[in-house]
Amino acid sequence: MADMPQKSDEPDVSVIIGVYEAMPYLVRCLESVEAQTIGAERMEIVAVDDGSTDGSGEYLKEFAARTAIPIRVVHQANSGGPSGPRNVGLGMARGRYVFFLDADDYFGEEALERMVAMGDRAGTDVVLGKIVGVNRGAAKSMWKETVERADLFNSNIKFTLSAQKLFRRDLLVRLGMSFDEKLRTGEDALFTMEAYLRGNGISVVADYTCYYLVGREDRNQMTKKGDYTRRFDSARALMGLIADLVPAGPRRDALMVRPFVITLLPQFGPGLLKQKEAVRARKMALAAPLVESYWTPGLARRVKVHERLRLMCIAENRLDLLLDVLRFMKDGKEPAKIHRGNPSRLHLAYPHFGERTPLPDSAYEVTVTEWVGGNRVEPTPPKPYVSFARRVVRKLRRTARSAFRAPRAHRV
Repeated sequence: MADMPQKSDEPDVSVIIGVYEAMPYLVRCLESVEAQTIGAERMEIVAVDDGSTDGSGEYLKEFAARTAIPIRVVHQANSGGPSGPRNVGLGMARGRYVFFLDADDYFGEEALERMVAMGDRAGTDVVLGKIVGVNRGAAKSMWKETVERADLFNSNIKFTLSAQKLFRRDLLVRLGMSFDEKLRTGEDALFTMEAYLRGNGISVVADYTCYYLVGREDRNQMTKKGDYTRRFDSARALMGLIADLVPAGPRRDALMVRPFVITLLPQFGPGLLKQKEAVRARKMALAAPLVESYWTPGLARRVKVHERLRLMCIAENRLDLLLDVLRFMKDGKEPAKIHRGNPSRLHLAYPHFGERTPLPDSAYEVTVTEWVGGNRVEPTPPKPYVSFARRVVRKLRRTARSAFRAPRAHRV
């Protein structure tokens, strides 16, 4: 894809920073933008102070007065979440690309230069730069190799849906994309998945740490707060988007793993055992229509046994069976490995395996790589299929060889 001619006043990248109660982390964040090797003349900053009361707004003014980077600062009343500031910043951005930088986090020095170069070289609309955690965890499975054009359906990039990516602004403008301000969690996943699916490809920069994801000591990350119903809202929105943009079949199943396992299933972990009956019942009721609409046999075979069992308990409205599985997990028990069936398949004997319940033996079958007791467990490889016609041909050949040899055996 050829780039559009760049306007003389159009920077390569607009760094959009939503700021709320971000001191002292904001200092390092902005320093990391100033240190970018891409150079001040090739970027701009759009910072939106979302009603901070800790001096963040004042520090933005000080920084704007002395930095060589073109910067615009907006001060607004608190919007209650990250979507509002990001949307304001996106509306003001002029760059060919935009990057949503959280005020708690910071860049590696070559981040923007490497990501912009990748986007230009590959012609892709989304570029993922390697992320590492600082005082917190960060996903690792998608950073194994640098890829100019990644396969969304057959790679792990679907498991990184945070907004901290480089997006081609033309895509966002052309599609009228923005962050859903009604969602209080998962708004970044919805935005990023839409860009993945509707854009012209995804690149991965894995050979350099582009982004440092910081865990705050005060744990006051910019939202992600609220009651559990918001998680169901997030799962519902993401599942609906995937269903709208991807026809039913293996490709949709591959993407649905993400909202089912990452967004929905944590609501049905061992912590459910401590919750009140009313909360348990409410969670089952919220999950039931999602499972009914989007759970498929193909999706079931893409998840681990303990994940599949819990989701199938929800599908069957069997909270009693679900609680038994959760108690087994909470106690740290290891399921026995059992081969059963014809052909023989490996199963993990979680509670109620082999019993007459709504959960068939197939619910316990190992279909993806798992770890049990620190040991890697692989699904049983299927036996090679030999067609009836091929078996007939083989039999005829054996018969012919036998007939040819027989006379030779009696020669004198």
